[in-house]
Amino acid sequence: MGSAPPAATCNIVAALGPTNTGKTYRAIERMLEHESGMMGLPLRLLAREVYDRVTARIGEERVALVTGEEKRIPRRPDYWIATVEAMPMDVAVDFLAVDEIQLSAHRERGHVFTDRLLHARGRRETWFLGSDTARTLVETLVPDAWHQRYRRLSRLRHAGSRSLRSLPPRSALVAFSVAQVYEIAERVRRLRGGVAVVLGALSPRTRNAQVAMYQAGEVQYLVATDAIGMGLNLDVDHIAFAALRKFDGREHRGLGVAELAQIAGRAGRHLNDGTFGTVRPIEELDSEVAYAVESHRFRPLDKLVWRNSDLHFSTVDALLESLVQPPGHPALRRVEQAEDHDALKALNEMPEIRARANDPRAVALLWDVCQIPDFRKLLLLRHVGLLREIFLQLREGEGHLDETWLAGRVKRVDDLRGGIDELTARLAQVRTWTYVAHRGAWLADPEHWRERTRAIEDALGDALHERLVERFVERSGRGHARPGRSRHGARPPPDPHGPFAALRGLADALSGEAEVESEEMWVSRVTDAPHEDFDVHRNGRVVFEGEAVGRLSRGPDLLSASIALVDADGWSAGARRRIERRLVAFARDLASEAAGGFRGAPGASPDASADARGLAYRLSRGLGAVPNGEAHAQWRALSEETRERFADAGVREGARYLYVRDAFTPRALERRAVLVSLSDGPAPAGVPAEPAVDARLFRDADHARLYAYELLGGTALRIDLVERLLAVLGRDAGGGDGPEVLESLALAPDRRKRLLSALGFREGESGVVRLRRRRRRRRRRKQAG
Repeated sequence: MGSAPPAATCNIVAALGPTNTGKTYRAIERMLEHESGMMGLPLRLLAREVYDRVTARIGEERVALVTGEEKRIPRRPDYWIATVEAMPMDVAVDFLAVDEIQLSAHRERGHVFTDRLLHARGRRETWFLGSDTARTLVETLVPDAWHQRYRRLSRLRHAGSRSLRSLPPRSALVAFSVAQVYEIAERVRRLRGGVAVVLGALSPRTRNAQVAMYQAGEVQYLVATDAIGMGLNLDVDHIAFAALRKFDGREHRGLGVAELAQIAGRAGRHLNDGTFGTVRPIEELDSEVAYAVESHRFRPLDKLVWRNSDLHFSTVDALLESLVQPPGHPALRRVEQAEDHDALKALNEMPEIRARANDPRAVALLWDVCQIPDFRKLLLLRHVGLLREIFLQLREGEGHLDETWLAGRVKRVDDLRGGIDELTARLAQVRTWTYVAHRGAWLADPEHWRERTRAIEDALGDALHERLVERFVERSGRGHARPGRSRHGARPPPDPHGPFAALRGLADALSGEAEVESEEMWVSRVTDAPHEDFDVHRNGRVVFEGEAVGRLSRGPDLLSASIALVDADGWSAGARRRIERRLVAFARDLASEAAGGFRGAPGASPDASADARGLAYRLSRGLGAVPNGEAHAQWRALSEETRERFADAGVREGARYLYVRDAFTPRALERRAVLVSLSDGPAPAGVPAEPAVDARLFRDADHARLYAYELLGGTALRIDLVERLLAVLGRDAGGGDGPEVLESLALAPDRRKRLLSALGFREGESGVVRLRRRRRRRRRRKQAG
């Protein structure tokens, strides 16, 4: 096990080793120590899993998710979670990581991983994670990388070949085709009563629902493709191979030892040992192969796949020529086959395409069109036919796709009828249109089409999950629906005695709107909902679409409220896990809102000074306000550059407080009151709506400061108004706009006088003036006792 890299001499880390070494966990932790970061993952499903883990830590308002077909980008993300192909390389971040870097040797996708290895860098730190098989080539191509060796946290043992009946609970069976997965899942269901299914073709919602069932123990068995080998974190004790050959897009071939190990290594989690083997009638693994997997000893990669990224767009022929440039390094070999390259060659043979791809912008557009993945896995010519139609439309008219044509294509997949195969096929089709919708320049109204295709994909995913559960899980003991909720969402219940009640009931019956929404559909809507779709009451109740789904309660500190589900017994265990994760992320966002959006960034960098870290900590814990007496020394010790970074984060230096500008908006103050009330009881009357309240409502100055007030001569004045008042009063001898601010507080004359005196001012004939220093010292001595 290694230690942290010497930061002064190296900022590129190669974190390589077997599975279950904690590499991804460490990378996430390291990323969150920086002000900003980005992680590139090999699978859409894994990107979503990491996104869920990070947002449960820091909330969704700070984290963006970007894949080819899904983009969840808040207003000001600090961290980006993406598939490797979709990493937004024009976004500069302090920390950058690429996972499963050994995929640089993959025949089709490898050139993207290699390009990231050679060119993707964080401003302060870069990590490449993956198998030890890539170590030699990483050392050759990135000679300044600091190599970190990791050992597996648990043992991995070969368990031979077993029958389906003798497989232990918490087993995952691995096959390499959809047909095989479903056939094996059906056999396990007959023997064991239930099984979850994980395929790369599933939507994230379907996959999350299936995994949640397994993780929660609703089913004890999982059947999956080799997608689970790419870092998906599951509580698996035993991996059973139901096949040892796969079709890799070109040929059927046997799995290599390193590929077997990547999948088998999913057995055992953290410190729990795992086992692997085969399922009869598959023969037992060869002893040498089994030993290599157990001991993690594999032949190192000899070359990485490369493709030129310095492309020429003067003509299509020039682009094709630049794509086949040789690598010029013995550790690299040019990519043999790539879907986008093949599509470009086929399109270039069409006269109408060559006629319209007649300038650099058009050639660049054609190449962008070729990037549309073949989610449907059709023959090349059928996929190229679709690309041809898209390109020709984009080159005609105003450069947008014809909305009538697109609407017809999308409508074909908006159909929830049919079985598993039909729904899976429609999911693959809608992923194409979701990808297109995220190319905003191609559509006149991209937001509409993003919402439309996302809604269809979600509905298809929910329907597919229901079909999978119906087919592969015994329903006994498992809730199927939330009674009383329409499939169209939470509408206020109509008056059952109203004059149109009978007609409404008949219309609902005819339209199907009275159909109850399934648990899976409701849970998916909750877990995918943005922050603004939730509300929280002063008593901690978290509400979604008018229905209480959870309750916040006192946590270990002010920023970490605990979450409890409302009516938890009405949910399946898997549903509870998913809703809890979403509500935890909501609670983290709530704390960030209460602090005015301050995220501690200037103190988050690993090389931040102790003063910067301490100040960021104080501002976070103070929900955006710290008395100058506590913060002055740290603030003055900061460099000018660091103070500017705090200022960019919204921090202002006031007369009495170091504070976050946006921590005193009505919404932020209301969020503060909710969080404080969880540990302190109901907020005093008028808090935080009133700018000034009676000081006797608070126990002492610290209690008042919790709610963003300062005690001043019998009045509790909100901190933002304290700073505003001091700013205008101190602007000139007459106090400037001070009297107007005082009038807005509507204080009785005596309270107004005492408030001004506590601030060091008095009202004279010419307006508000400063108290003399002697008088102020005498007053302070008197107050001191």
